[in-house]
Formats: sequence, C-alpha cells, structure tokens
Amino acid sequence: MATHAVTNQVPPLAGHDVSADPALLTWVDEPDLRALGKLAGTAEWQDKGRLANANPPVLHTHDRYGNRIDEVEFHPAWHELMDVAVTHGLHAAPWREGDHLLRAAKFYVWSQVEAGHGCPISMTYASVPALRQNPELASQYEPLLASRSYDFGLRPPLTKSGLIAGMSMTEKQGGSDVRANTTTAVPTQDGYLLTGHKWFTSAPMSDVFLTLAQAPGGLSCFLVPRVLPDGTLNKIFLQRLKDKLGNKSNASAEIEYENAVGHLVGEEGRGVRTIIEMVNMTRLDCVLGSASGMRLGVTQAAHHAAHRKAFGAYLVDQPAMRNVLADLAVESEAATTTAMWLASTKSRLGLAVTKYWVCKRAPAHAAEALECLGGNGYIEDSGMPRLFRESPLSSIWEGSGNVAALDVLRAMTKEPEEVERYLEFVTGVDHRVDAAVAALKASLSDVDESQARRLVERMALILQGALQVKHGHPAVADAFCASRLGGDWGVAFGTLPRGTDFAAILDRTVPKNQ
Repeated sequence: MATHAVTNQVPPLAGHDVSADPALLTWVDEPDLRALGKLAGTAEWQDKGRLANANPPVLHTHDRYGNRIDEVEFHPAWHELMDVAVTHGLHAAPWREGDHLLRAAKFYVWSQVEAGHGCPISMTYASVPALRQNPELASQYEPLLASRSYDFGLRPPLTKSGLIAGMSMTEKQGGSDVRANTTTAVPTQDGYLLTGHKWFTSAPMSDVFLTLAQAPGGLSCFLVPRVLPDGTLNKIFLQRLKDKLGNKSNASAEIEYENAVGHLVGEEGRGVRTIIEMVNMTRLDCVLGSASGMRLGVTQAAHHAAHRKAFGAYLVDQPAMRNVLADLAVESEAATTTAMWLASTKSRLGLAVTKYWVCKRAPAHAAEALECLGGNGYIEDSGMPRLFRESPLSSIWEGSGNVAALDVLRAMTKEPEEVERYLEFVTGVDHRVDAAVAALKASLSDVDESQARRLVERMALILQGALQVKHGHPAVADAFCASRLGGDWGVAFGTLPRGTDFAAILDRTVPKNQ
C-alpha cells in the first residue's frame, strides 16, 4: 500500500494568529484584537465557518397546521459565529463605547473565519446613525442595538437583551434606483402602514429593518419591527430565499409588506438623505470585507507555497511564484492600509473611490490566490472556492461599479473642497505618486460619465500609493508605486518589476504558527 502514503501535501493552516498581520497592526494592536485573532486561527472556528456555509438557512413559511410563521432556520454554527461577533463588539457597540478603528480591525479579522454573517453585523453597525434622526426611536433602540448580547428569536424588540438590524431597500423594478420604489406608507394615528414587495432584504430574521417607502411627502425611511409590542408578528411575509452565488450562510429574502407597521425615521420625502450615513457605513464594511478576503487568500496561497514542493524545490522559493505571491501581498496590504485609514478618518471621497476599486479587485485577487494552490485550490475542501464565490459581493452591495463611480463624480461636483483636500493629502510623498497626480489634475477638467471608471480607478490607486508611502512597509510601498503608478507592471498578477524586494514582502505574508 505504499502508493497510498500521503506525501508533499500541505498541512491545514490552523493554530496561527489571524491578527498577526503587519499591515493591520500598524494601525491597531490591542489585546482584544489579538485574542480574537487567535480564536479566528483555530481549527474549531474555521470548521464552524465551513459548517455555516455547507448548511445554508432554510425558510419555513408555515407551521404544520398551516399557520404563517415566516421563520428562517440557521445551522447552530451561524448563531455561534454571530454570538462571537456581537460579544466582541463588531456590530453597533462602538457608537456607545467608542473606538471605531478597533471595531474595523476586529471585523476584518473575524470575517476571515466566515464572511456571510458579517452582513447583519454590518447592517446593525450602520443602522445607528440613520436611526439617530428620530431621537425618540434612537433612545429606545440604540442601547439594544449596541448591546453585546446576541439574543436571537422572534419576540418584541424592546423586550430583548440585544437587537440585530436589517435593510429592506431595493425593489425588482428599480434595484439601485431606490427612487423608483413603489412600496407605499400610509400614515395612521400610531405610525405608518407599509405595503409593497422588496426584492432583496438582507438577514430577514433581524429584529428591525430600515426600509424605504413612498409616503405622502415622498420617498421616506422607516423602522419596521419583525414583532409588534403585543407579541404578534408584523405583517412581513417571506416569499423565498435567494439562491446566491456565494454568501451562502446568510439569508437574503424577497418579502411582502401587507400593511406592516413602520415608524418614520427622519422627515417625509428625505428617505435617501436619511439613509446616506447608513450607506457610508456599509460601504466601509464592503471595503473591510474585500480587504479581509484578500488577506485570507494571500495567506492561504503563501502557506501552501511554503509547504508544497514542485520540480525539486518549495514553491515559495521559486522566482515565478515569489513574484505572484508578492504581487498578491502588495494588493492585499494596500487594501488593508486604505481600509484602516478610512475607518480612522471617515473620508467621504476616499471611501467612495476605494469602495469602487478595492471591492472590484477582490475577485481577480481571489482567482489568482486560488490558482496558487493548483488543482487543490479548485476543490471545495481547500476553502478557496468559497472565498472566490464570496469575492464579487462587496462590489455589488451598496452600489455596483457604475453606481459607485458615478457617485464619485457627483460628490466631486457637489463638494469641490473634498477634491482639494484629497489632492493636498496625496501630493508630495513620492515622485511616482506626484506624476500620477499631475496627470490626474490634467484630466479633471474634461470628465464625462463614459470616463468615470478610469478616473475613479486612478484616484483610488493614487490614494493607495500615498498611504503605502506614509504608513506601509518601504518594500511594499516601492513595489506598489513602481507597478500600479509607475507603469512597470503587466496585466496579470505576478508581473512586479526586477528589483522588487521579494524577501521583505514575503516575510510579512507567510503565516507563522504560534
């Protein structure tokens, strides 16, 4: 049976500290983060992430007697993942406790265990600034949204020890064009009654939803509870769960409102303005999620290359593979650095351009990282197919590519002072960055919508280059500026120029077991 001896196979990547990420630790290095990072690196929690995806949620519209119950059943691993996220304050806790940067770092680390449950965590985080536009509602719900208690189940929200929030915005005829919504909101003595069909409602078992509907005064934002104060279910009927490409652990549903009770948040007719802060927060988490996936991908690829031999040498020691791994690492570190900078500064323009570019780079990055494992990476057991299927989501959520790029053009027109602050921030840090800035300035006077993506891509790369020079490792910054801004780069990953300090970059990338 000698042919069945297992040799030259890569051991599982487990027992390491996921937070031991040099690009991350430049921004925050706290005991809570390191504890969560070590938990994320255990085989036990990696397997729970696998289980949550292998056993997707199941919709139960009726009980055995024919009564509507509209419940979604999750695998126990989902609830365990959610409990850790809430207990560690990855949701709305920072709005009450402070330290949004630490929260961002934890979200980045824990998402590498399982990305799907980050969706309701992100929406709960983003709900608070929108909800504050109704101080009375905020006083009741915000302490529960920020609570570190994960209290799952259909009960009146104000009787629970902690709440999760969802979003119910898009409709089948409009998608991102929420002003085309047809759901109506009729005022009553105690609030509003909402009627309509929502095409995508993320996390339909959340306790409350922020939703858009047409009130007498125009498109408005409402807080809609799943359960009413008397314990009866609000008239929210789940039609079906979406069969998605990835994000399998998380439920996304089509729902019907049939005179569902809702409470106005903000003013009638100002629904889009009301939710804009929520959108900004979820877009930040899109960037964090994409950066997290990139880090997971390059870590798995580097771990594989450090343990797998081919043609008489370890892959990590072979020049072609070293270039690929280093290129993936440069892309990953640039995404991480920019995400942490955004979490600390909340730059609106920076967030808009980064959401477009970093999220759009994630699928290409995941595909190349998968290929580093060869055929093994194409097999589900490796975990890489799950990473690849998840990778396009953040580029679609909260505005796909064109929506994000056109948002940047509108922001530049409405707030030219933001453009000046951006140009001031990126100028004078590196000659290659400065050359790219000069070319950018020359193009700003003649931009139309057909060139939106080209402009926003260039702005994002310039921002990333400046941030790498200011906050990144010199070898990574030099490789980024030489390739992404200096033009000494091919089209595929693995085309960094001669003279790149591959050893320094890979030393930061190959995971070290604790």
